[in-house]
Amino acid sequence: MREGLIKRISRLISVSANAVVDSVEAAAPESVMEQAIRDVDDAIKDVRDQLGKAEASKYLNSRTLNEEKTRHKRLAEQITIAVNKGRDDLAEVAIAKQMDIEVQLPILEKAISENNIEIKELGSYILALQGKKREMREQLQEFIAVNKNARGSVFTDEYGRDRKSKAQVEQATDAFNRAVGNTAISTFDSGIDASKLAELEEFARNNRVKERLAKIKSGG
Repeated sequence: MREGLIKRISRLISVSANAVVDSVEAAAPESVMEQAIRDVDDAIKDVRDQLGKAEASKYLNSRTLNEEKTRHKRLAEQITIAVNKGRDDLAEVAIAKQMDIEVQLPILEKAISENNIEIKELGSYILALQGKKREMREQLQEFIAVNKNARGSVFTDEYGRDRKSKAQVEQATDAFNRAVGNTAISTFDSGIDASKLAELEEFARNNRVKERLAKIKSGG
């Protein structure tokens, strides 16, 4: 899962609606608390999107793994036929393909395992965010109940006060958005000239193919 999303969720979980209001001089704390709740809703949507991608990735990895295992088994049968017919050249080609598949299987299995971990993690994040939303909604209702009699006085002041109030609300909302905003992720690419290493690897691979063919022919 993206690091920025994890940080964003952690901040949302750790913050409380009351703390958001207390941290700034907000003339309309209800508006700020409602914005905080909307931000939690947005985060839930983003996590659900990520969960969908993780489930799709698991499906594709699982399908590919099954296909490659089937292909490996089919190649084994073809190798046996080729050896029995004295076609070592065909057997070597099939063995080489088998070896390519064999190095991919652990990667696919690991990817599926990571998919499962991510799916479980994302599910727990959704539950946590839903709980946070309920908590913040309760805090908002409590705030409204406690300040019911005094709500009108916030906005019935002279025009200058009202203008200042709007500016304070915008400032509070911006502050919260910055607090729970996405964090940029830096990436880098690296590469080396490995032509000689590639040649050596190809030589070693061909040698392993011949060794496996010899083992099959010897009945090992």
